Amino acid sequence: MKIVMNGEEREVSSPLSLSALVEQLGMKPDRVAVELNRNIVPRGQWAATALSEGDRLEVVHFVGGGW
Repeated sequence: MKIVMNGEEREVSSPLSLSALVEQLGMKPDRVAVELNRNIVPRGQWAATALSEGDRLEVVHFVGGGW
């Protein structure tokens, strides 16, 4: 199925949950925020949130640093 992630179209397997997508991307779940179709999805709901054809996601990965 096709989704749009951070403005780029991607082909992903179906069915796929939000938590499985984050895992496939190799990101640490505690350092990621996800917006699905303009709604922020709480981390506790990722496993139960199934992705669908045409979904639009914004995935933000937090990086530590500074002084």
